[in-house]
Amino acid sequence: MKTAVESETLALEIPSAIALRVTPAQFEAIALVNRDLKLERTATGELIMNPPTGGESGRRNFKLIGQFARWCEENEDLGEGFDSSTGFILPNGANRSPDVSWVRRDRWNELTEQQRQGFVPLCPDFVVELRSNSDRLPQLQAKMREYLENGASLGWLIDPQNQQVEIYRSSRDREVLNNPTYLSGETILPGFVLDLSRI
Repeated sequence: MKTAVESETLALEIPSAIALRVTPAQFEAIALVNRDLKLERTATGELIMNPPTGGESGRRNFKLIGQFARWCEENEDLGEGFDSSTGFILPNGANRSPDVSWVRRDRWNELTEQQRQGFVPLCPDFVVELRSNSDRLPQLQAKMREYLENGASLGWLIDPQNQQVEIYRSSRDREVLNNPTYLSGETILPGFVLDLSRI
């Protein structure tokens, strides 16, 4: 005799022309039961489902995180680094997960233990988005602008397809570099230099 109702999971395909909107609570519930998916939510509540990356993008992201993790370990008094599985609740209400991000130590320390355990209720100080073959450039550019509008100080949009890097700063216009070899963390990440030849 069964004592519990068995639930069946159904797959639902939603055409890209249809926006599925969810509340913050609904997003959290969906994200908790779909931990293998990279989900985001816009400030207007639109649910964004990002497919897993291919091997080449995964390899690049791994090398990017490796270089950044070494700097974070050597400078842990300055802040905390995060990978792409970390969700942030931006001041505008969007739930975002940059490929790489970093939060200053003083801002991280202001959070309660509960805030650190769930989606982090702030915008990172530094963000990186690494474009994969399935990413549309205009959407990533809009996301980078959103990070700046919500408090990020520095952001890099790395575009291997076009061999470009777009640098976003809170105090200056976007800068586009063609086929750069290195990127500097500037005053936000003192001493950090990303070797792009390895990515």
